[in-house]
Amino acid sequence: MEYVIEMLNIRKEFPGIVANDNITLQVKKGEIHALLGENGAGKSTLMNVLFGLYQPEKGEIRARGKKVEISNPNIANDLGIGMVHQHFMLIDTFTVTENIILGKEAVKKGKIDLKKAEKEVREISEKYGLSVDPKAKIADISVGMQQRVEILKTLYRGAEILIFDEPTAVLTPQEITELIAIFRTLIKEGKSIILITHKLKEIMEVCDRVTVIRKGVGIGTYDVSSTNPNELANLMVGREVTFKTDKQPAEPKETVLSIKDLNVKDSRGINVVKSLNLDVKAGEIVGIAGVDGNGQSELIEAITGLIKKDSGSITLNGKEISVLTPRKITESGLGHIPQDRHKHGLVLDFSIGRNIVLQNYYQKPYSNNGILNEKEMDKQAKKIIGEFDVRTPSMHTPARALSGGNQQKAIIGREVDRNPDLLIAAQPTRGLDVGAIEFIHRRLIEQRDNGKAVLLISFELDEILNVSDRIAVIFDGQIIATVNPKETTEQELGLLMAGSNDKKVGVEKNV
Repeated sequence: MEYVIEMLNIRKEFPGIVANDNITLQVKKGEIHALLGENGAGKSTLMNVLFGLYQPEKGEIRARGKKVEISNPNIANDLGIGMVHQHFMLIDTFTVTENIILGKEAVKKGKIDLKKAEKEVREISEKYGLSVDPKAKIADISVGMQQRVEILKTLYRGAEILIFDEPTAVLTPQEITELIAIFRTLIKEGKSIILITHKLKEIMEVCDRVTVIRKGVGIGTYDVSSTNPNELANLMVGREVTFKTDKQPAEPKETVLSIKDLNVKDSRGINVVKSLNLDVKAGEIVGIAGVDGNGQSELIEAITGLIKKDSGSITLNGKEISVLTPRKITESGLGHIPQDRHKHGLVLDFSIGRNIVLQNYYQKPYSNNGILNEKEMDKQAKKIIGEFDVRTPSMHTPARALSGGNQQKAIIGREVDRNPDLLIAAQPTRGLDVGAIEFIHRRLIEQRDNGKAVLLISFELDEILNVSDRIAVIFDGQIIATVNPKETTEQELGLLMAGSNDKKVGVEKNV
């Protein structure tokens, strides 16, 4: 059989680690082929080899049966291979069209022919149902729309084989549905897709075949129609994985976080949190369910002191914290797992060990009269790396060199270890595999069982339903309903998130 792409016995090494150990991947024309594995299993590395960003130590690549050397991404583009990266490669101040044509500019009389490019971008966008405005500025469009720009960028360069690296990690449920429809259109047009993911639901829904990698080694390739999520989870992690979170009923005690009539404006001066009321008690997990862009980010930033409220009050253990600096708020007993680990969770060029002590490096025993104690910092880093299974060649490895999931585990370890009275977990399992998700859910429930308050913000409805003891639904900057997860469904939650105010079982209306 002829494959559009074959990667045969690929080996890729980095200092102290074998990322890909003799892996074979063969993709048929017109199929959606999943590449499944835990965080740090070597999926992105393998695709970076295919895209010419890395050179393998051993093995060969064949495109349509012919052996090829892909020494850089331009050669990959010429072979019809395009890649949509997990972290988008876009310039915020440029328009959609300017980003798409960058490096491939059409020139007329020495000038870039922007009109012609805009027309081409619009045509490709319409052909594949992408609905992107070619004149929009990247800074003004949603994350889901930015991803479509990345897809357009590959199509503009003539890609026939599209690699998607964790494409749904940053999308809302509605955007995921739309992306799946785009995949189907691409396949109908004769394209082939390689989908790097660890979301088993998506594999079962859209993929034809799946290749499983575990700790850098190829486990095998399977027809999706003849397997199931449990079997794939076991192949990926190497053990039984439970999809249901075991927990005792919550025993809420005193109120830890109390938000009254909170109003917050965004950077444009628009009121995005509107007279919001919310309480979180010790010994409970309150989940916030909502479509992205309904005030969740600004709510978290107001609680953590990153932006100032307009009016209202935020109290932690009875003390008003909205007048304090972010550091003072943190010291008052707040832990924060931010929704964007790169922007707000890590200093990517620092070692992973130094990132682990970022919240308390200035306190004893890590610091004495302004002098850092390297030995104590290393001891703490080693402890967190071990306890939270952060897979890294060493504690001195730069944070940016770790996989997204291992970066996330380091942040969660740092915050949980401080034992805060209130733990804000914003998208805590974004980009994580089933094994890591199970581990993190267990840690959040442990915090609750130790009498701490947990505020969970997530776009994953099954996570909200599985982990929360109460669910607060946010719509247009307000908490419009409080729901008992045992007495509701994904469909009912979805309706509430869209602003539906129908009276339902288990729903306590707040408006």
